[in-house]
Amino acid sequence: MCTPASATSQDAFRNDEPNKAINDLVEQYALLFKNSQRSPILRRPSEYDLQYEDIFFPSLDGTVLQGWYIPKPGSKKLIIANHPMTCNRYGFPGHVEGYGGFGGFEVNFLPDYKALNEAGYHVIAYDLRNHGLSNQGSGGVCGALGYYEARDVVGSLNYARSREELRGASIGLLSRCMGGNSTIHAMSHFPQYFKDDVKAMILLQAVSGHAFVEKAAKDQNLDISATLKTFDRRIHELTGFRLNELTPIPLAKNVKVPTLFAQVRKDFLIDTKDSQEIYDCLGSQEKKLVWIENTDRRFDGYNHFGKEPKEMLEWFDKYV
Repeated sequence: MCTPASATSQDAFRNDEPNKAINDLVEQYALLFKNSQRSPILRRPSEYDLQYEDIFFPSLDGTVLQGWYIPKPGSKKLIIANHPMTCNRYGFPGHVEGYGGFGGFEVNFLPDYKALNEAGYHVIAYDLRNHGLSNQGSGGVCGALGYYEARDVVGSLNYARSREELRGASIGLLSRCMGGNSTIHAMSHFPQYFKDDVKAMILLQAVSGHAFVEKAAKDQNLDISATLKTFDRRIHELTGFRLNELTPIPLAKNVKVPTLFAQVRKDFLIDTKDSQEIYDCLGSQEKKLVWIENTDRRFDGYNHFGKEPKEMLEWFDKYV
């Protein structure tokens, strides 16, 4: 069923005895999901001999977003790229002190943009609200892994269509993790903005919030049900959202464009049954699931298409 089977109901228990291990885990994830983490932009397209323009544009609700426009003169094809939570349009400085909690290595999206541009695509890459250099939006709260950020996805489409050289261009979406969830939310809540010019999408590691909490509880030998109920209560206290709202599963049916879903198969942060369920629930008639092998580090998945762009380029070349 395309419903978040692992998420709790809204009647979370409230009278349990405090459990420090559960509470510590819950607080860690609840604060991350509420506020994320801004990270610095350490690279620019010019390092890869790419001509680019610093751009800014409004989200659907007016939040000012910052980004790059990398042109391909004469092309009528465009890729719009966004990013995971804690990352930004450049990637993630995991090799820098203070940002090493996801493996201690750098995520760099510039090779993705280089490969796409050389293959004939204009590229727009932007920072979601509360990330990178974009303005604070929605009170600084990350919206249930994509609820508020969906407005940013729409803003990027509106901006692209406003540029003279991009009018009439075919559009592909490279939507990563929270950016992927945001795109699914946007397609669900604002379908009128997804016109015939949006031809295809790559979803890189779109994910449900409960998948992180379940896996962490399992790894720490904690009661999974109690942990989920505690998290449901705490995330509601911090954001107003319930745990069963932190998932794209019930909305995935609203994705209609050809979609390639890519995921680290042995991701140590989640049980990838969640990935399979999101993929199974996609409403796309043309879809493909790509498992990223030879690593268990989730953030290696974000570097995948920069190192091995063939499948990315083949997918976009086929449909955009």
